[in-house]
Amino acid sequence: MEKRRDVFMAIADPTRREIINMLAHKSLNLNAIADHFDTSRPTISQHVKFLQDCGLITINKQGRERYCEAKFDNLKEVSQWVEQFKQFWTERFNSLDNYLEKIQKNKSDK
Repeated sequence: MEKRRDVFMAIADPTRREIINMLAHKSLNLNAIADHFDTSRPTISQHVKFLQDCGLITINKQGRERYCEAKFDNLKEVSQWVEQFKQFWTERFNSLDNYLEKIQKNKSDK
């Protein structure tokens, strides 16, 4: 049974993150993406297919070329997941700041 591919799996790989980064700036054909890496074209094609399966890119055929374009809607899931930890740690650090200020104030009052 094949595991469901999700956006977290997609961004776990540095090559796929770099492909997403490249496509964030402009759509590129598969050859232009592959030329950026020191790995084989079939390997890059597998990464592109993975990203497509996760809904992070689309591939549009224009003449003989296939162009990849970033689709960032599915990254909202990652953003929301990270945000919960950002809020948690912001609250913790604010609490620590308040505690340290209280200690400092108590020392200066003596």
